[in-house]
Amino acid sequence: MKPFLLLATRAEDVAADGEYVAMCRYGRLHPAQLHRVRLEAGPMPSVDLDAYSGIIVGGGPFNSSDPDDQKSDVQHRVEREMADLLEEVVDRDFPFLGACYGVGTLGTFAGGVVDRHYGEDVGIVTVELTREGAEDPLLEGVPPAFAAFAGHKEAMRELPPGAVRLAFSPWAPVQMFRLRENLYATQFHPELDLAGLTDRVRVYRHHGYFDPEEAGAVIARASARPVTEPMRILRNFVTRYARD
Repeated sequence: MKPFLLLATRAEDVAADGEYVAMCRYGRLHPAQLHRVRLEAGPMPSVDLDAYSGIIVGGGPFNSSDPDDQKSDVQHRVEREMADLLEEVVDRDFPFLGACYGVGTLGTFAGGVVDRHYGEDVGIVTVELTREGAEDPLLEGVPPAFAAFAGHKEAMRELPPGAVRLAFSPWAPVQMFRLRENLYATQFHPELDLAGLTDRVRVYRHHGYFDPEEAGAVIARASARPVTEPMRILRNFVTRYARD
């Protein structure tokens, strides 16, 4: 099988490594089947799409909608590199699954509106499928409503032209969308379980997602309901697009 490519932007090793391990676990991928590039650590190498089965973009601290003068040099570089890659990815309709930051990258590139109007607190959200979502192969086996972990300062306000809304939550009208046939983005995290969320709360407690003194309460609230269904999306992506 040709490997998948994970493009990551988390600078903290605990969060970055936890994300990678979770992508492998829930995608049922051996580490050799998931190549990782940490974009925050250096320039994106040349990517030969024909060498991969698909691309996965993880979450991270970058906000696409931040004013340009508030973005770091690293974020500006990553955004340029992602846009260059997406030119070919979108043109070829190459399998792509972006988690959280994927909404900002794919959504903005394709002409959608991403801003801070629909941010969600860190914790559990109830995600509901649209009619189109219930019929989408990436959501096969996923119930009409399910619990997922989310936590984001920005979200999709207007879908890109031609995009199909697949899922929503009470506070974020676009939790998942598809562009063309093979390009997907989720606002929630399909790879995230409670252990992973706990690590991220501790790592990002001073990043403005919540009052640092409330970290324990955030974890407690996140423990209130089991989160088991979003991982099916990651597995469905791998199953659908794995190729020799």
